[in-house]
Amino acid sequence: MAQRTAGGNAAFHNFHNDYAHIADPNERRRLALAEIDKAPFGWYHIRAIVVAGIGFFTDAYDIFAIGLVTTMLGVVYWHTAASPSKPGYIDSSADTAIKVATSGGTVIGQVGFGILADIVGRKRMYGLELIIIIFATLAQALSSNSPSMSIVGVIIFWRVIMGIGIGGDYPLSSIITSEFATTKWRGAMMGSVFAMQGIGQFAAGIIALIAVSGFKDSLSTAKSVGVCDGNCAESVDKMWRIIIGFGAVPGCIALYYRLTIPETPRFTFDVARDPEKAGEDTKAYMQGKHEGHPDEITRVQGIASAERSLTIPKGSWRDFMRHYMQWKNGKVLLGTAGSWFFLDVAFYGLSLNNAVILQAIGYSSGANVYETFYNTAVGNIIIVCAGAIPGYWVTVATVDTIGRKPIQFMGFAMLTILFCIIGFAYSSLGTKGLLALYVVAQFFFNFGPNATTFIVPGECFPTRYRSTSHGLSAASGKVGSIVAQVVIGPLRVRGATATNASPWLNHVMEIYALFMLCGIGTTLLIPETKRKTLEELAGEVPGTPNYDPAEGGIGGKGSNEVSEKEMGAEGDRNV
Repeated sequence: MAQRTAGGNAAFHNFHNDYAHIADPNERRRLALAEIDKAPFGWYHIRAIVVAGIGFFTDAYDIFAIGLVTTMLGVVYWHTAASPSKPGYIDSSADTAIKVATSGGTVIGQVGFGILADIVGRKRMYGLELIIIIFATLAQALSSNSPSMSIVGVIIFWRVIMGIGIGGDYPLSSIITSEFATTKWRGAMMGSVFAMQGIGQFAAGIIALIAVSGFKDSLSTAKSVGVCDGNCAESVDKMWRIIIGFGAVPGCIALYYRLTIPETPRFTFDVARDPEKAGEDTKAYMQGKHEGHPDEITRVQGIASAERSLTIPKGSWRDFMRHYMQWKNGKVLLGTAGSWFFLDVAFYGLSLNNAVILQAIGYSSGANVYETFYNTAVGNIIIVCAGAIPGYWVTVATVDTIGRKPIQFMGFAMLTILFCIIGFAYSSLGTKGLLALYVVAQFFFNFGPNATTFIVPGECFPTRYRSTSHGLSAASGKVGSIVAQVVIGPLRVRGATATNASPWLNHVMEIYALFMLCGIGTTLLIPETKRKTLEELAGEVPGTPNYDPAEGGIGGKGSNEVSEKEMGAEGDRNV
């Protein structure tokens, strides 16, 4: 019989010993997971959201801030540009390379951390990705050029490293939130974590605004970036380092809580096959304590019993292929990965209109360098607040009532229509019309597939492959982002002239409409996950539409037979 334990932190609670006397590991698993699934929404859920969400806050801050920072880099390092007509402006190829570097690193992190979290555990990997982000962020802020290395090469290197950390945060934060969440509000919890991206983007604009205001006097001395030298250039050099460096602060605050969370009971039951430890960690999470500490002798006996009796299949390369070679399982991975790919292609595409939108609202330029940077920061804050942040939180409010699949389908459908209007009627829209469509599109990206493509992969796969599958899905999205930036985005300047810098922009919008239409198709492949337990979605619960005898599972019969007496009702167990 297991002993009761203490431990944990204030963010992740710990459920268990009510059923420590139950010998059958399958029944203990069922009861422990039911305890998590049925738990009333409480402060420990909110703390978990905040700890996981700070990672996405940091991710979004770092990615969004670079769009503001590259303009400042142009002032500092391209003031004596080779092209005399463009002093103070960063080279377009360098600008693209810096931004794509993060996406490249993110793909590596999503796949790598996703696989490792399914092998060594969520706990062992969680926090490591944040350490990488913090270290790489500070390294960027301290970077400079030298005779042997350009500033572009140094920043690209550190942004690839930072991207690996950012990529790791996607599967880990999603899976940990999902596996600790109550079934009733799981979508809202995961959506709240993802919605911190909007807050991170907003914060990047605010920090940029504060930095610009702090150097107002020196920035006001230059009429344009081309003549910003001396004190003006020195101030801009300090500004971009402050903006980038601040991205490490939230991560430092959350790091302790990430490093001290208990392992998710689902991983400990299904992958580590350690029912005693899983039960103690369940209780620890719900009590806001550190990981549980079961009696070691009882724990060893429990592991031996679990090896003989647990009906959940063990994860392996052979089992992975068997699982996903079945169309009913493979189509779900295709649906989540395909939807994320199509989404991110067009999600980047909408940002191609940012310069036009800033001009439409009067925040694209200024009488001097101070006003230019000030207006750019304010304009970007307005853009984020106009559609993105409301869209995120409408999803949080409705995802557990409307459902994931209807929201994603509706979002892709609306975006298909909006991109068609922007593309085919671009010349007749005018700046005000484009502004209105831009805001509506931002709203339906976030009250739509941008949120649901993050939520669904964290729910619909079995525990032993959940993190890997989420990582693969997220990585396909970042590949789509790279395709948009490197392949499709440059098409907008095809045939550019002195009077029309982006003659093909309307056709590019039409291409993105096609990607949104494809997203509707892949949405049809995913299941509705609303108000269903993770075990039911994985096909482990007998009597449900998804049940697959090969998955064994709660109350199921796998390779080992489990008697009805052993798998009796919870009430009969006198818990």
